[in-house]
This record gives sequence, structure tokens and C-alpha cells, in this order.
Amino acid sequence: MSRRLPDFSKYQNVRVVRRRFPNKIFNYALLWFWGRPRFDKLVKEKVDIFFMPHINFAAVSKNVKSVVAIHDLSFLVNPEFFSWRKNAWHSFVNVKKLVKRFNRVVAVSKYTQQDLIEVCGAAPQKVTAIYSGLDESLRPINKDSDELRLVKEKYSLRKPFILFLATLEPRKNVEGLVKAFDILKSSGNFPDLELVLAGGRGWRAAPIFKAIKEAKFSSDIKVLNYIDSKDRAALYNLAAVFAYPSFYEGFGFPPLEAMACGTPVVAAANSSLPELLESDAVLVDAYNPSSIAEGLKEVLSDNALASELSARGLKKAAAFSWEKTAEQYLELFAKLVS
Repeated sequence: MSRRLPDFSKYQNVRVVRRRFPNKIFNYALLWFWGRPRFDKLVKEKVDIFFMPHINFAAVSKNVKSVVAIHDLSFLVNPEFFSWRKNAWHSFVNVKKLVKRFNRVVAVSKYTQQDLIEVCGAAPQKVTAIYSGLDESLRPINKDSDELRLVKEKYSLRKPFILFLATLEPRKNVEGLVKAFDILKSSGNFPDLELVLAGGRGWRAAPIFKAIKEAKFSSDIKVLNYIDSKDRAALYNLAAVFAYPSFYEGFGFPPLEAMACGTPVVAAANSSLPELLESDAVLVDAYNPSSIAEGLKEVLSDNALASELSARGLKKAAAFSWEKTAEQYLELFAKLVS
């Protein structure tokens, strides 16, 4: 799937600069080896601040202030979850060196902020935690709406289901969720319950599909693959509970997105997730399928708890807005050039 450039034409204060150059040569032969070209020299305006929203190869002049956003350090903490190609790319980028070159580093959570200090040796005074925001299209939808009915029909969702929505890759612990689903179904208390796995196939996904095929209740597991963004809100709304037993998250959008739709959440009690979700979700041990199953059973068996989590989740999600994120970035930029 190709990534389309956002339409910036409606903004008078934005100018898009395009350079047609082979990506591998640009990154490895020029930026990595020679440290050229300087990005600020590619535009005609005087550059005060260079902001890089994700780790990558980069070079700027010494008089230009620089800021980089780091979304997680999973590739350093858990390299076994990545393909050799991904690990090689991360090695070439050299994040530990990168964060020391930039004037300021933005972490998307306090957990990632601490990771940057402890794992990368970043100076504490250089690292600022700024939470990301949530898409405003994610909201509760009337249960009788045509929007929900059409999505139900589109994906053949005729039974109550547990939803997982993210890239199918080892770090997300989909195998653990499949094992937990088998444990839950084996109790005999949820005969109609299904597990819906929605998301694109990521690296090293073969063991996940093997686990699904070999699951005792494999016939009750639906794999929807990549989901259109316009269907996400409806899927969250249709789910009885959202499950996210990930091994590591620098921020963790999906559980907060589910909360924004009023869906109760069961998530892993590790990395940034307890910081973001607090007591507004049921937190479980990602490394223990029985713990995941127990957390799901708790929500599915207790309507009062599910309703309480739904209400608290909506309030929690409302605190994460892109407007607030932008204001904090602008404040950081202003301090940097003052």
C-alpha cells in the first residue's frame, strides 16, 4: 500500500518541497556516508527549526535548531520481534547517536521518555514528553445506525466478538491472544463468541497464522486483514471488548481509540499502557494467556463493569487531542528559538 502525501494546499503557511532521487542512494550513500545534503539548504527560506516527526537519516547545518520525535524504542529493547531487514535499517539510522545530535527530543509518553534516557543515554533536559492525539472520527455510534449495519454486513459480523485491531506482528502478542481465546471458549460460557483480528500482515507473521490454524476454536476466529480507515470507528463500536495484550508500546493508539468509541478495553500491564490507560481498562499480564483470558472474562461476564469502563474510557480518550499536541509542540519550538 503506497502512502499518499497529505493535501497541504489549503494551508497558506505550508510549502511542499519535492526532490526526485532514489531513496536508498539518498539515505545510505549521501546522508549516512557523507552527511549531505543539509536539509535546510534544500529550501529557499531561512530555516530556524528542523523538525523530524520520526527517526530517519537526516543532516542539517549547525546553526539550525533541530527536534526529533521518537515513538518507541522497541527495536532496541526487543530486536527479536523484528525482521533482519528492519534491524539492519535501525542499526544504520543509529538512534543512540541521532538523539545526541538533535537539540531536543520529543517522546510520545513518559515511559518512552525514560527509555530514551536509560537506553539511549539521552540527556534528561533534552527530552520532553508530548502525548499524541486521537482522530476525531473515532466516537460512539448509535447501535441502530446504518453505518454499523453496513460494516456488520461487509465483514460478516453476526455474533458478539472480541476485537484486536493493529498490525499482525510478533510484538503485538497475537499468538498470546489466540491462546487466551481458546482458554476462554473452553469454559463453555461463551459459545457464540468470536475473535476478530483486524490489521495488515506485518513482518514475521507466519507463526501467528500457524497459531490461528492450530487453535482449538479456530473456526471462531476471523482475520479481516487491512481495514479501511472509514470502517475503524464502526468496528470498535461493534466489539463487545477490545483486547490489546501487546508486549511493548511507546504510546499505543488502538486501546485509546477503542475508548474513544465507548468500547471497554483489556490491555497489557506493561510499557506505556498503564501510564495512558490507568485504571480505566482491565490490565493483564501479556506473557500469561490465562491472565488475558481472565481479564476478558471479567468484562464479558459483568455488564456493570463493561458499562463503567465504557464511560470512564470515553472521558479518558477525550484528554488526547491533536490540538493539545500541536500547542505543546509550538511551545517547545518557541522556547528553542527564543
